[in-house]
Amino acid sequence: MSTGIKNLVRTLDSVDFLKMDRRTFMKALGAMGAATFLGTYKTEIVSALEFAETKLLWIHGSECTGCSESVLNAGNPDLVQALQKLNVNLAYHETLCAQQGIWNDGELVNTSELNSEILQEDIYKEGNYILVVEGSIPNGPDGSGRYLVIGNKPFKQTLGEAAKNATAVIAVGACAAYGGITSADSDIAKDTDYRGVAFAKDDSSKGMLQELGIDKPVINIPGCPAHPDWVLLTLGAVILGKIKIPDDLDSLLDDYGRPKVFFPPDHTVHENCPRRGYYDRGEFDEQVGGEKCLWKLGCKAPYSHADCGIRRWNGSVSMCTQAGGPCIACVEPGFPDTSRPLYVEREDIGVAGTNIDTVAKVAVGAAAVAAGVHAVRRMGKGE
Repeated sequence: MSTGIKNLVRTLDSVDFLKMDRRTFMKALGAMGAATFLGTYKTEIVSALEFAETKLLWIHGSECTGCSESVLNAGNPDLVQALQKLNVNLAYHETLCAQQGIWNDGELVNTSELNSEILQEDIYKEGNYILVVEGSIPNGPDGSGRYLVIGNKPFKQTLGEAAKNATAVIAVGACAAYGGITSADSDIAKDTDYRGVAFAKDDSSKGMLQELGIDKPVINIPGCPAHPDWVLLTLGAVILGKIKIPDDLDSLLDDYGRPKVFFPPDHTVHENCPRRGYYDRGEFDEQVGGEKCLWKLGCKAPYSHADCGIRRWNGSVSMCTQAGGPCIACVEPGFPDTSRPLYVEREDIGVAGTNIDTVAKVAVGAAAVAAGVHAVRRMGKGE
């Protein structure tokens, strides 16, 4: 953690978050991990929640369940600790539920205790829940949504029913946010027509809620998978009333529905990459397993907007590039198509989408020279 962030955390530690304005509160979320936040403000959280219980309805579309696994792998706090501190009732989560389905021991089951379909319908009727969507939603074939059917019901229909009475909708992971891997260009893409909740790739007019005619604001937490902190801290902010929906969303979210505090429009993964020094010196790995900059191995960090380099993963100790893997820009709305080929240098895109010769300040001897990837390459070759 940088000195500046440490100082900010120390300052926030002495401030009652209930009295913070929204801007200061969001700075706190950006600076802290979920463990630090929940630990620092546990007394105030209890006071804020009193005896109120928040219901969480977590549904799964077309996906690998990787985002749920990411949240379940959060070590401090783990998911159970976070839910307890935030007084959350995880009323439904398809992966974690023990419901047996429509039939049990050869008998038709008609109770919510054993039939997950009935449980979902009961939750819809009661309302007053936060809807978390993981996975994309197929619209095909021909608008039927029947490329994904659960309990003889297209998931497209399930999403519509669940979204109508939700107090907030949060799309977790690249698939739920923008379509993700399932929406990658292919020979059958038009037939399957996978979409995100509010976006189809970068198109906000073709999200599944728009297709269904449902006007609900959506918070996107992309990533493949999403970081546990992004999910837990966003949920915490919504539950504690520090994010007012829909009033605050225009100022808090970027053009693609992402919280700016975790996905800053003016900041990229590249800026805080542990290998950044090698980039500045024009030193690049050309084979996997080295310690230098991974640009030539297809790293997309210079145009991937996320705080991975500051927040880190796996208990805040590592991240993709630190572990030897190039960033694949999995938080961006065009992923994976705009990231492919994954392990090949992109010649056609400048750093952060700008003119490649005006981006980085590279020290050469005593001189600071404006340079980008091509300029660094020329210096490295002595041209």
